[in-house]
Amino acid sequence: MRHIITGGSGFSGRYLTEALVERGETPVIFDVVEPTRMIGPVDFVRGDVREPQDLRRLDLGPDDVIYHLAARQFHTRVPHSGRDEWFSDVNVNGTRCLLEAMSAAGTRRLVFFSTDMTYGIPHETPVPPSHAQNPIGPYGRSKVAAERLIAQARQEFDLQATIFRPRLIAGAGRFGILTKLFRLIRSGLPVPMIGSGRNCYQMVAVEDCVAAALAAVDRGCPAGPFHLGSLKPPTVRELLADLISRAGSSSVLIPTPASLVQGSLSMLDKVGFTLLYPEQFSIANIDYILNTEGTQAALDWTPRKSDLDIISEAYTSFVGQRAEGRMNPSASLKSASRGP
Repeated sequence: MRHIITGGSGFSGRYLTEALVERGETPVIFDVVEPTRMIGPVDFVRGDVREPQDLRRLDLGPDDVIYHLAARQFHTRVPHSGRDEWFSDVNVNGTRCLLEAMSAAGTRRLVFFSTDMTYGIPHETPVPPSHAQNPIGPYGRSKVAAERLIAQARQEFDLQATIFRPRLIAGAGRFGILTKLFRLIRSGLPVPMIGSGRNCYQMVAVEDCVAAALAAVDRGCPAGPFHLGSLKPPTVRELLADLISRAGSSSVLIPTPASLVQGSLSMLDKVGFTLLYPEQFSIANIDYILNTEGTQAALDWTPRKSDLDIISEAYTSFVGQRAEGRMNPSASLKSASRGP
């Protein structure tokens, strides 16, 4: 049995690769770019999930298991117009091509990382996996479409596929939406919050995502969907105050009128000066917690890291990269088919 990771050169792919190597496996990384570093025995196949001829180079077999992480996200520069087509190109078309390759080869086990953004603005919290999917933006819509392709494939060729819907995945080495926040804290500048900061905004550690993926494979890839998120997340105000304290920063938290800020961010996005994307700022001032009880019960999985652990490790990594002079504008960017 081979463990194949599409988008394996990305952030989550690197952690998954290392976990598989620790298990004694020789994972196969399928990506458009070679990983910057590989620990232990790893096979690399250069390819794009949108290209059937590239997928054929994997020489898939019935015993293989695929972790499908390749996706376009908000970590790279998103075009001002045509966003639905841009996300769909990889997230939907790439998934379709992969499923077709799996069907042709008789490969039936898949672990797919979707997103909580398929729900849009939830009408209840903690959000259950049965919540209606009403995405408010192109990224969420592309993931809903990819999930539907997987559901169709389950009927067509007995696909055994696990779908995960994680909250914000973070940890050492990944900054993304947190970059602007970290810069303010590192410089001791005021930190504006969208709203009062009394809401809870859940995250999940990349290591906990990897543990869930491996647990799913060990159990034969149950369907889910399974939520991934931390336990008992604090309020945004509590989380950021603790981070500022740990960092030894002089930053202070500034509450703002959420509707005014969100309106301004929306206007800036429409004119091409995007600070945050609608799928990010629209939920920044509400309680957004995923119910993970089903994941815990089905996979015997419990998240080990708290939100403060997650964001502190990310901040420490950010400061370390700056100190080493390795931080650059493209440091956390993903290419067209790299994973979360």
